[in-house]
Amino acid sequence: MYLMRDTVLLPTDLGKQLRQLRESQGLTVKGLAEKAGKSRPVIYRLENGEESSVSSFLAVAAALGLTLQLSRASLPTLEETAGFFSDDADDD
Repeated sequence: MYLMRDTVLLPTDLGKQLRQLRESQGLTVKGLAEKAGKSRPVIYRLENGEESSVSSFLAVAAALGLTLQLSRASLPTLEETAGFFSDDADDD
């Protein structure tokens, strides 16, 4: 069973994971395009990390059995940052 990473940082990362998932399901580009109701160029663009519409991405994700979960990106708190630097001072 193929599992996607929880965090995708770049469009190329997402594209690589979509391709790996498609291949792990035994789907061709044509097969995925038909299942998603999209054209093959849309699949190629997504898998190459190129521009595509959100609706195309969601259709392809659904065809692969994926759901999308959005979460707020956050910076470390002041306390977490201070703890990081105090841990470094302990190593001396």
